[in-house]
Amino acid sequence: MRFAVLLALAFSLSACAKEAPADPIADDATRRITAQGEIVGFTTADGAHSWRAVPFAAPPAGDLRWRAPRPPAPWDGVRDATRYAERCMQVSNRLNAGEGIKPGNILGSEDCLYLDVYAPPDAEGRDLPVMVWVHGGANVWGRASNYEGSRLATNEDVIIVAVQYRVGPFGFFAHEYLRDAAEAPEDAAANFALLDLIASLEWVRDNIAGFGGDPDTVTIFGESAGGANVAALMASPLAEGLYHRAIIQSGSFASAPLETAERDHRNASNNIVERIGAANAGELRSADPKDLFDAYTDGAFSFLDMPTMIADGVTLPSYPMRDAFASADSFNAVPVITGTNRDEMKFFFFADPRFVKRKFFLFPVPRDAVFWDRLNHYMARVWRILSVDQPATAMTAAGHDQVYAYRFDWDNSGKLFFSDFGELVGAGHAVEIPFVFNRFKFFGERYDKVFFEDKTLDARNALSRDMGAYWAAFARNGAPGAAGGVEWAPWPQNGATLMRFDSTADGGIELMAEIDTAEQLTRDILSDAQLDQETRCTIVAEIEVWDSDFARPLINAANCPKTN
Repeated sequence: MRFAVLLALAFSLSACAKEAPADPIADDATRRITAQGEIVGFTTADGAHSWRAVPFAAPPAGDLRWRAPRPPAPWDGVRDATRYAERCMQVSNRLNAGEGIKPGNILGSEDCLYLDVYAPPDAEGRDLPVMVWVHGGANVWGRASNYEGSRLATNEDVIIVAVQYRVGPFGFFAHEYLRDAAEAPEDAAANFALLDLIASLEWVRDNIAGFGGDPDTVTIFGESAGGANVAALMASPLAEGLYHRAIIQSGSFASAPLETAERDHRNASNNIVERIGAANAGELRSADPKDLFDAYTDGAFSFLDMPTMIADGVTLPSYPMRDAFASADSFNAVPVITGTNRDEMKFFFFADPRFVKRKFFLFPVPRDAVFWDRLNHYMARVWRILSVDQPATAMTAAGHDQVYAYRFDWDNSGKLFFSDFGELVGAGHAVEIPFVFNRFKFFGERYDKVFFEDKTLDARNALSRDMGAYWAAFARNGAPGAAGGVEWAPWPQNGATLMRFDSTADGGIELMAEIDTAEQLTRDILSDAQLDQETRCTIVAEIEVWDSDFARPLINAANCPKTN
């Protein structure tokens, strides 16, 4: 899948870096014992107890670069857990504008395998459900500190754990040098990020009871690349038994063959090793990170052609990850929710000059409102078919009857002069995250004022509390039930039940009997009277960029030229 980090491009105004808030003050009421030593956290402004930068593995640097994570070292005394850890090493993009960081800078550290914990203040000694959050960012970007879990923890009486993992070339790399130098079977993997997530779940299993959590009631949940990583954990034999429910928000079930990641790709690891000039694993592990990033990006810092999830035969089966869900014997068949947003691709397209222009050189508006609607309608359906309808149908056909699906429809963003962000972004990619966490500080202070206007606050909070209740009920019971007032039925084998989330004024929360297929989408594109042949083929070409296998029969049916 292509990931375009274009959000801040839609605003010509540059965000100003804000002065960092004062460090929290340690609260002795948060003193806890972990397997590595004693820690103390603090009490958040929302009344939750929180612990930041808790190590769950040793720093994967030096000789531990591109190895499975090793246990963290113990410490003496009381560890201060009031400050966030550095993000895992990555390259900045325009989404870092709110930090005052320009695109193209190397950020973070290889010493980054830490997690943050949020708990109700009375959690100690209880057995609360645990929800482990996996951040998104195309598996090349992101950090745990962007997701503050206090309100979800206190609203729903759950423990939230936000995890960091290696991203970009440090998280996904396949090469014979590394396999030959493996000291443990897991060192021969290619998905080191998955091994990090597995290590974090092992930490949860061994330590979370001390924070009031139940290690036998663990839900993994994540969005975008985080959702893809949750799906991968479901397909990973190494993760079996470490979690008990899974929520996939706008995720993916795709993987790249090992051969593609290693050889048959412009940025295959063999090419990267050649560009660096490394002759063995030791030279790879001692390579300057800047040289590694430069080798991937040719100095342009673009990861669009970089394989991420790899069918490595260690963390994942050697066949396509999607195929694992066709049999209940080949994936971890825990209760699962999978869903997408109605307008997923608007997030990626609304800064694309092919489809959006600038009025008075500043305010983005669609070039063609009708085409804008049709393009995003079909692209979002492709995402949904690949991430909801197909895998949900495959899992239920395999005999797994605890599959739930949703669509998020909230699109009441505000306007900025000529720019209507309800039209431009709508229910776009990632917009549901603030609703799940009940925290509408997400896109940066300046942008949040436009996306989340004061006049929508009550409606947003009502929808947010309902969504949080469903997520928490699922984490608690393995079924979301009627936590938000409407009974959420599972996905049946012959048909579908899809929960739609929206504010009351736009229909509210409702269960829809609906299923989508590639065949139906093809029929709809071919019969769409609002499209001529040129615009139809433009949409087909975008689908091909997104998923060439999905697009192949559509290209033939629509008589469009193959572009990829």
